[in-house]
Amino acid sequence: MAVTVYIPTSFRRATSNRDRIEVTAIDVSRLLDQLEASYGGLKGLVRDEGGEVHHHVNIYVNSEAIESLQGLHTPLKDGDEVTIIPALAGGGRPLAGAAP
Repeated sequence: MAVTVYIPTSFRRATSNRDRIEVTAIDVSRLLDQLEASYGGLKGLVRDEGGEVHHHVNIYVNSEAIESLQGLHTPLKDGDEVTIIPALAGGGRPLAGAAP
C-alpha cells in the first residue's frame, strides 16, 4: 500500500531535497521506521530515542492529526497522504526601548 509523505522544508536536507516520498507501510510507526531506514538523517528529527513523536512535531494522515486517530498506530491504506509538520517558534518580548 503506497502512501505519499510530505516532507517539510526544514527536514528536506535529510531527504536530498525531496518534498514527497512514497512509502509502503501499514501504520504511521512503520512508515517512520521506513523513512528513517531510507533517510538516516531523519532519525531523531521526528521521533525521540524512545520512538515517540517529538512534542514539537505534528503528523497528519489525510489532514487529520494522528493524536485524534490512533497515534503512531494509525493504520494506513493505499493512497493516504501523510504530512509531517514541525512547529515553528519565534518572536519574543520586545527589546527595551524598541518601538511598538
